[in-house]
Amino acid sequence: MNHGRAIIAMSGGVDSSVAACLTKERGLDCVGVTMKLFSNEDVGMDRDDACCSLKDTDDARGVAFRLGIPHYVFNFSEDFKREVIRRFVEAYEDGHTPNPCVDCNRYIKFDRLLARVRQLEYDFLVTGHYARVERDAGGVFLLKKALDGAKDQSYFLYSLTQEQLAHTLFPLGRMNKKEVREIASARGFLNAQKRESQDVCFVTKGNYARFIEGYRGRPCEAGNFIDSSGNVLGRHKGLICYTVGQRRGLGISSRHRLFVCGKNMADNTITLGDEATLYSKVLFAEDLHWTVGAPPKGIIRVRAKAAYRRCEQWAAVERVGDDRIRVEFDEPQRNTATGQAVVLYDGDVVVGGGTIAA
Repeated sequence: MNHGRAIIAMSGGVDSSVAACLTKERGLDCVGVTMKLFSNEDVGMDRDDACCSLKDTDDARGVAFRLGIPHYVFNFSEDFKREVIRRFVEAYEDGHTPNPCVDCNRYIKFDRLLARVRQLEYDFLVTGHYARVERDAGGVFLLKKALDGAKDQSYFLYSLTQEQLAHTLFPLGRMNKKEVREIASARGFLNAQKRESQDVCFVTKGNYARFIEGYRGRPCEAGNFIDSSGNVLGRHKGLICYTVGQRRGLGISSRHRLFVCGKNMADNTITLGDEATLYSKVLFAEDLHWTVGAPPKGIIRVRAKAAYRRCEQWAAVERVGDDRIRVEFDEPQRNTATGQAVVLYDGDVVVGGGTIAA
């Protein structure tokens, strides 16, 4: 690779900084861009907390200066509020468990930002994701897992289209984190040892309920914990304070371990039960995206991943509608939460995925 023009999405972290460095060293004409997604004060954060702080922008600008490339800030805050934060809040209020990182990639990085890349007549968008893009003998662009399985982020990218893949570069796809930090240190980047964000970027300390209460301007409504027969077991603090599969923090005294097994938005109740009730072999998914370009025909065998931190499991997948699939796992799976993504793999190739609906 020694030609073309690229815009690098630079968050101020070490991954995107090294992605920018590698892209420039491969001979592309580069520009660094930091996306302003929200003001920390607007989501109840301290000015220097989490991402999107002034320090992050300064870190990105400093790396760009060291690399000798221009750096700009693009304001996508209104898009982010509408497409990511609002979807996050509405999903929780509907009883689902959303995945805002998937939405950010789908609607912001590889939609709004990539559209700006093409509008400015650049050839590629470069990000610090750990994933790979390759082209097969038939000309199909393949989204593949990173070589470092511990860092692989292909799960979050399943919604990418063939057109988007054609204009996307992931320089870190064949590297591990240690190598990335070593490159950053060798180039004198001040963020070489910068810690990674481990939670949703716009939520302070992972307190989703407090964020949603602040966003909506009203407290959660308390309600009843019930068992499968409808017997009242106690009181909960609000539906958005709990997730399916949760065991700790329920405040219920019982001789047996109880888990959150379901949430009923209509009557504001949370059903508690044994862990066995959390297991199922079948799920349905909607809002489908076929990363390889075309939907499969008939029943296909894949390895399916129903949450980012889970291992892939063998499953049979069948289309049961234009925008609905049935996924049957070989072995029962614990707590496949609605609102999360299920991503389908053929070896290290992402076939596609969708949002768990039931």
